[in-house]
Amino acid sequence: MIESFNGLFKWELIYPRGPWQARDDVEYAALEWVDWYNHRRSHGELLQGRYAYTTPADHETDYYRQHVTANTAATQQKQSLPNPA
Repeated sequence: MIESFNGLFKWELIYPRGPWQARDDVEYAALEWVDWYNHRRSHGELLQGRYAYTTPADHETDYYRQHVTANTAATQQKQSLPNPA
């Protein structure tokens, strides 16, 4: 799976915008691409509703909105001990 992602990354960003001048240029471009990939790219496999496309970030937000991930925290009640009188 990661090889497929790396190939997509190189094909969409590295090859078309090169040659690069410095490492910082690649780093900033990679950050911009990852932000676009997660927040603005409509993904065909992540369906919101019946046939609507959604972004990975929106899909994750909806998932955690619908699923309870942990039990709610509760405090322990102080138990009173019998008075030994």
